[in-house]
Amino acid sequence: VNLRKCIMASMGPRQEPILVRDEDPGYAPESFVIDGQYESLVDRVLIPHGVVIDRIAKLAQIILADYDGVTVHLLSVLKGGSAFFEDLCSQLRTMHCHSRKTHIPFTFDFIRVKSYEGMESTGKVQISGVDLSSLNGKHCLLVEDLVDTGTTMTQLTAHLREQAKTQTIRVASLIEKRTERSCGFKADYVGFSIPDEFIIGYNMDYNEAFRDMQHICVINQRGIEAFADGIPQAGGGASSSGGGEGAQAGKAE
Repeated sequence: VNLRKCIMASMGPRQEPILVRDEDPGYAPESFVIDGQYESLVDRVLIPHGVVIDRIAKLAQIILADYDGVTVHLLSVLKGGSAFFEDLCSQLRTMHCHSRKTHIPFTFDFIRVKSYEGMESTGKVQISGVDLSSLNGKHCLLVEDLVDTGTTMTQLTAHLREQAKTQTIRVASLIEKRTERSCGFKADYVGFSIPDEFIIGYNMDYNEAFRDMQHICVINQRGIEAFADGIPQAGGGASSSGGGEGAQAGKAE
């Protein structure tokens, strides 16, 4: 097992993301298949689902090359990161099978990290769901949907290094926001760099709504108002006349 190569990879340059520019107009929602309850609540489609899947396939290829011959322990950050995690695992399995290599490519655990109440960060991080002692000496890769300010990942990676004593710790994030609020944290593997906008879909939510939408989209004001108080009870439907600022739960920075 080439442990030295894996350790050196953990210190190497990160994989730069695909840039979605500030002036990118995105795509009209009516150009894609979007559930009827959501179509009028979306400003635009930012990244279509097919592009997301193709980019994940490339990230999987790079990860397998970096951890060549070494079992990497994936830590899926719930809930938002679960779709990215599932599709990444699928790509890793397929590529490893075709490579005909004999080592176990990855193992995994799930972790919960909360840092948002409403649409703003609380500045506090809550971590649960993983037995830290089980991570001792492992090559860990955190799998996250979104890096926003970077505060969550900065604290989480430091916590795992100090308390879990992982051999290496890296971060794979599907999305990285360009924001003035960033603390400077950069993930090692990144799918897309996007403007500082509130995104939904591909299991990223607004008050638990929009997780089931396949495409990554930008929410509009009507969408914020419709789910400001969460998902209506069965039979109530989404209202377009809600008020005030909304809340996003379970979204990591």
